Amino acid sequence: MPRYHEELRITSRTPDAIAARLEELILDGVFRPGQLLPSERRLSERLQVSRASLREALRTLRSKGVIDTRQGRGSVVAPLVSTPLDSPLMYLFRDHPRTLFDLLEVRALLEGESASLAASRGTASDRVLITRRYREMVDYVESAETIEAERLARFDHGFHLAICQASHNPVLVHTLQSLTDLLLSSVFASVKNLYHRPHCREMINRQHARLYRAVIEGKPELARRAALEHLSSIGEQLGEIEAEEQRLERSAMRLEEWE
Repeated sequence: MPRYHEELRITSRTPDAIAARLEELILDGVFRPGQLLPSERRLSERLQVSRASLREALRTLRSKGVIDTRQGRGSVVAPLVSTPLDSPLMYLFRDHPRTLFDLLEVRALLEGESASLAASRGTASDRVLITRRYREMVDYVESAETIEAERLARFDHGFHLAICQASHNPVLVHTLQSLTDLLLSSVFASVKNLYHRPHCREMINRQHARLYRAVIEGKPELARRAALEHLSSIGEQLGEIEAEEQRLERSAMRLEEWE
């Protein structure tokens, strides 16, 4: 199992080697899509390389589309995966309710493993970010007079994404990020349909707390079980709601037939 750390060590100081090291740091999630890279002065100091070699390395990354540089702003890690939101497939996914349960299955496959990896690989800065996202979600729930489903869904998704990023598996992270629009719709549906029900709200809050503790305390198997239990129970609750709505619809149709 590789060890993940936050050092920016580099063995060779050629521009190509510096560019390769920066690419590794991006893949490992030390520098994330949309994140502003440190200034050239600070980055050269942390890598212990000359600014001239660093500039050449950054030019290489720009030519590959890995970073974007804007006048007066600096260099930003570019989006590494893009999924057109207006593609026919995305349209079908968004507009057919059955895909909600398909999404929950995919989330269980991806997030169960990402929670386990986050618990075993997460760095100190990962744990800080996970804690920040968790507290944002909890503070909103505890302080809001009226819960806005869309806003809570974004806090909820941010918490789960922070855990995924701590897995330091770039394929896993970018797979989930490429599904952000769909995953948000999944979380929104869960919040909208379940959170106003007291027993469901307590269940979700309890499961989030259990998942958070397992990851922060570095317990991989417990983190995996917590993530799977959370998504499985949401699927079960949504399934029960759907079944009840279908029963009510059939009852209404029978009454209309008798009238």
